[in-house]
Amino acid sequence: MSSSGMPWLLPSVVASLVELTSVAPGIRLDLRYATTDNFTHHAVYPHARCLLRSSVAERLARVQATLAKEGLGLKVFDCYRPLSVQRQLWALVPDPRYVANPKNGSRHNRGAAVDLTIVDKDGHALPMPTAFDDFTEKAHRDAPAPEPQRRNRERLERAMTAEGFVGLPTEWWHFDAPDWRDYPLSDDPL
Repeated sequence: MSSSGMPWLLPSVVASLVELTSVAPGIRLDLRYATTDNFTHHAVYPHARCLLRSSVAERLARVQATLAKEGLGLKVFDCYRPLSVQRQLWALVPDPRYVANPKNGSRHNRGAAVDLTIVDKDGHALPMPTAFDDFTEKAHRDAPAPEPQRRNRERLERAMTAEGFVGLPTEWWHFDAPDWRDYPLSDDPL
């Protein structure tokens, strides 16, 4: 049994994760939860680290390589998230459409989900229908949006699904690895 008293929560999962930039150095990071620039208005991570399962990082590296051929790239907002942070987010937004209930855990708590956007060659984010962590219907994948934002959202979707990622219907920026169920939840700190 884990130290948390939950048999499905395995310790030392972080040791089995990789730093995304070690696998895909061209991907830009803007890890919002390590700053106050997020919906909590507090830094909930002590360090700006993007940790993922190696297979997830490799998939993202392939997405980055494909986008680079178009003069584009990826900017990542969130990767692995400790379960204790999931509890903090749920306390603020207890709505399973936007924040996973920590009782079941999140794909982020498994190192198998990523929040991101597309950037141009200079690292400027392309216009999207909403900002990151917008908890309204405007952020839904099927929400109406002006042409440039809709086109950019669809471009991100195509690039990610081509590598097997599955999008969350309520957040244009969130993608799960197809094998997320294979990984245990973790509360290892960053």
